[in-house]
Amino acid sequence: MVVDFSLPYPSEVSTILENYCLKQDIPCVRFLRSETDVPRHPLIHEVYGWVEAAQLAARLGDTIFLTTGTYNLEVFLSSQELKGKRIVVRVLPEHRVVKKCQDLGLTPRDIVAMQGPFSRELNKALFKAYKAKVIVTRDSGPAGGTDTKIEAALDLHIPVVIIKRPPLKHQHPVTSLEEILKLLAE
Repeated sequence: MVVDFSLPYPSEVSTILENYCLKQDIPCVRFLRSETDVPRHPLIHEVYGWVEAAQLAARLGDTIFLTTGTYNLEVFLSSQELKGKRIVVRVLPEHRVVKKCQDLGLTPRDIVAMQGPFSRELNKALFKAYKAKVIVTRDSGPAGGTDTKIEAALDLHIPVVIIKRPPLKHQHPVTSLEEILKLLAE
């Protein structure tokens, strides 16, 4: 059996792994953080792709606060719909990450380098300080702080674009190490 612990969004590695396992008839399970229980609210917009998220964010406001890290940052910075809009990114405080942001054209005033997850109060303070008009996040579950980002944005009446995980095609999803051990025992 193969267990895929990679990011919960489509990646070339996961696709190659999944196809190999299918051809070899090897069971493949995908470890996923539990998803956020997203409330139904007119300010919350669920999408399933990065380009769709960029396009929607462009229609919702002029200052886009990305809490997605640098994964697919290029999609937002190259989006024609986002030209002329301010993009603020919150990323890990690592040299290579900040350098990537700068290499893509972001200035220090639009890079927030901090280690999360963050409380509802800290999210609110950051969103207010940067005058965010739209929050973009991906659903990394409560463990990734998605719930506190949504709560903070709703407190401030800021629209949220949340990138949901696409449904798995062939892999079996598991959400705990206990599940993996049980499957291995079988």
